[in-house]
Amino acid sequence: METARKAEAVLKDPALEAPLKAIAQKVFSGERITFDEGVLLFEKAPLSFLGVLANFIREARHGEKTYFNRNFHIEPTNVCLYTCTFCSYSRLIKQRSDGWEYSMDEIMDIVRSYDGQPVTEVHIVGGVLPQYDVPFYEELFQRIRAHRPELHIKALTPVEYHYIFKKAKISYEEGMARMKAAGLDSMPGGGAEIFHPEIRDQIAGGKCNAEQWLRIHEIWHELGHRSNATMLYGHIEQFKHRIDHMERLRELQDKTGGFQTFIPLKFRNKENQMSHIPEVSVIEDLRNYAISRIYLDNFDHIKAYWPMISRSTAQLSLAFGVDDIDGTIDDTTKIYSMAGSEEQNPALSTEQLV
Repeated sequence: METARKAEAVLKDPALEAPLKAIAQKVFSGERITFDEGVLLFEKAPLSFLGVLANFIREARHGEKTYFNRNFHIEPTNVCLYTCTFCSYSRLIKQRSDGWEYSMDEIMDIVRSYDGQPVTEVHIVGGVLPQYDVPFYEELFQRIRAHRPELHIKALTPVEYHYIFKKAKISYEEGMARMKAAGLDSMPGGGAEIFHPEIRDQIAGGKCNAEQWLRIHEIWHELGHRSNATMLYGHIEQFKHRIDHMERLRELQDKTGGFQTFIPLKFRNKENQMSHIPEVSVIEDLRNYAISRIYLDNFDHIKAYWPMISRSTAQLSLAFGVDDIDGTIDDTTKIYSMAGSEEQNPALSTEQLV
């Protein structure tokens, strides 16, 4: 009732510019907005206006429900062949002694440490190194599946898959089929960064390009499985690059329907090659969440990854289109704490999440 009242007030607001009112009418009637309208929202729309539109969509889809899971992360290594300028997490080969490289047995020790705990998902992602190849991950997934059959395995991004399949001289199709056979359940959304080559070539040169990233997800969807998608924002990109990124995801989702969740990831500027770039404000975070919810009309969920954005901002985001706040984490990820996020020891109990 309150949402409907706010929607009606937006349409009757005499101070609202006509193009924004037209966008609101589209959203309230379930119509898709265009690329240019998406850019206009970033450029002109007040935060309160975006909140009304995004929350209208959120409540229509999910009511007052907010989703989370009981999960833990495993990061096999933070040593990486790539030199992404935004990354505070990785250590190059020449800095190898500063990082970690877990063996198969060490990774399984981490899995076993959760025996008897009510976790439902293991999230595996890390740096790219030659020893972490197709046979390694096949065996790892098989061993996890044998040890704890009910544990959902969400693992590796297209950046990792592109590298290991190229190293093995196999196609994406064969590679993803082998991962499925080994026990992979779903793919996380990392490695997307910003798709547009104007930006991607500057911040993530050498990694798989946008077309390759999208193709690996498409193949995974064709195999009957789901995946997530991310976008790294708040660095050198412009608003048009954010909308271009979402447009490519929206187009693939129209085709496959395989994406489950979109996760905007805020650029953090500690200890990386882009430390001179100031971080965007919480207001910009909330605007970005809201516009993501409005633009990605074919995505079920928008997630605020609380270890990156902070607990308080994640709570605020629930009024701006977000319906998913990830999971318990249990201090098992270092990717954002090493980049200067507020959450230096990310762990929440299910009671705290609720």
